[in-house]
Amino acid sequence: MEGGLERTRGARGPGEKDDVTNEYEDLIEIITRRVMEELGPQGPHGSSTAAERDASVRPAGAEAAPAARAPDHDAETRERLKLFSVSGARDAEETRALAEAGASRVVATVGYCPAADGLASLIDHTLLKPDAIREDIERLCREAAQFCFASVCVNPNWVPLCRDLLRGTGVRVCTVIGFPFGTHLPDVKAFEARRAVEQGAEEVDMVINIGALKSKDYALVEQDIRGVVQAVGKATVVKVILETALLTRDEKIMGASLAKAAGADYVKTSTGYAGGGATVEDVRLLRETVGPEIGVKASGGIRTQEDVKAMVAAGATRIGASAGIKIVRGEAAESKGY
Repeated sequence: MEGGLERTRGARGPGEKDDVTNEYEDLIEIITRRVMEELGPQGPHGSSTAAERDASVRPAGAEAAPAARAPDHDAETRERLKLFSVSGARDAEETRALAEAGASRVVATVGYCPAADGLASLIDHTLLKPDAIREDIERLCREAAQFCFASVCVNPNWVPLCRDLLRGTGVRVCTVIGFPFGTHLPDVKAFEARRAVEQGAEEVDMVINIGALKSKDYALVEQDIRGVVQAVGKATVVKVILETALLTRDEKIMGASLAKAAGADYVKTSTGYAGGGATVEDVRLLRETVGPEIGVKASGGIRTQEDVKAMVAAGATRIGASAGIKIVRGEAAESKGY
């Protein structure tokens, strides 16, 4: 839904696979082989294995095809494998092998996630609490991989961990810049954004200089945004947080216009820390202001599927929420938080 809004990233020719796909397929292969190693020469309940069945119908004198050697994996890959407990199959033989091992369901079609066809693909799964610990971030990443959210949005110190945990899942790593007040100097924001990208961030949500906007120092606001855009390069998505709860209608229009002029990919409503969040009216106004060329991210106070659908209908193309799991499940969420 947002593909036209994001800059092109390393297009591949037909039939070509990127490193992420290859690594993910390697993970699936090693898991399948480990299952078969644990089984031993027979499947559960003494049933014959696929290899034995093949041998029974092989013509006399014919040799079995050599078994493919399982790829070696580094410690980092093995840790991700353990953390996510990934399993899956790519063809009939692997499906049969997993079934013999006792699997009642098998995940097939590498790189496809059913949840990505719905609301999950719009959501930045967010955890920006200052007291979040490593276990919280690991849980966030597991949930994002399971439900196929667009990204995880975390504070900059957690970017390297999220990069490592989410490699190969298709979930992007997003972080915040100048957060939550936007009062950092422009060169500080640019440096923070550059370092975040170097550590693995693929998207950055920066807070504008709200005071400068309200003071009508539009040159400073534009410089602030453009500095981050230039610092991260074209391959990184930049979202500009306006903090709409603190702005007048005219200020919202001016802020969105400056963000678009400075080369941002999205305008975003809120940090969730200013006493107000996204409203349908604000999302509609931002969409009318920036047109179809860039995205609009609604964030702050979005807790239900109905909230998400209303924001999308108003023009939002990305949603920031800490209640992403409950949203995609259609459950009620607490009314507080991001």
